[in-house]
Amino acid sequence: MTQEKAQILWNKQLGPTYFNMGLSCGTDYSLAIPGQFVMVRTVDGMDPILRRPFSIHKIIEKNAGTTGLELLYRVVGAGTQELSKRQPGDVVDILGPLGRGFSVPANVRKIFIVAGGIGVAPMPFLVSYLKAKQLDLTTSKVFLGGRSKNDLLCQAEFRASGMTVHTTTDDGSSGDQCMVTDAFENEITFNRPDIIYACGPIEMLACICGIVEKHGLMCQVSIESQMACGIGACLGCAVENRKRPGYYLHVCKGGPVFDASLLRI
Repeated sequence: MTQEKAQILWNKQLGPTYFNMGLSCGTDYSLAIPGQFVMVRTVDGMDPILRRPFSIHKIIEKNAGTTGLELLYRVVGAGTQELSKRQPGDVVDILGPLGRGFSVPANVRKIFIVAGGIGVAPMPFLVSYLKAKQLDLTTSKVFLGGRSKNDLLCQAEFRASGMTVHTTTDDGSSGDQCMVTDAFENEITFNRPDIIYACGPIEMLACICGIVEKHGLMCQVSIESQMACGIGACLGCAVENRKRPGYYLHVCKGGPVFDASLLRI
């Protein structure tokens, strides 16, 4: 974990509320794991005072070395609104890499990814990590859900990796008009994956946890949570430990990636 001033390489708007930011970092992120995150101070002053957590979207590599990272974020409040105004050449203060990322068990071949909205942010990094392990992803699938077609990101990148992409939207503007969890459960009834990786709104993840328990499937979920510190000091980002009722896990340190069987959400 390192705190540093990272220079903004680009800050591209991808849709009405989504942005992709590239950062040049002195820290070597080559050992970062998909699912880990960074805490970003979005303004130079004191308002908002707290850093914001962002999944590592991609690693920027050049000449066989790591030179930076990418963030994918959605404007939802004052902090991300200020971040969206930053220009190339500006600097932001970042702390990372933080947290516990996804793991890839031995003998995994068929992989399903389920992402809702900005929950897609850590998944391109995960796919590149899987490809680096020489996994054939042509039998694997990605399920992307959103309120509308504007919320369905990274489709071309997933398809370029050989994965099949299934989209769903609430308004029917792209793919099936249903919940992404419906499309996912329909698929696994006849096409069982070896493992599922999921990230999205807590309601979606709660549904995923119920589905994988019913079908006896292995699943890891990345929880989106507001964080004050990102290092386990404030104890604010707590989720109940299903296997130890009354005990809690902390998203920033024990996660954000957890085995689905551990969570009561």
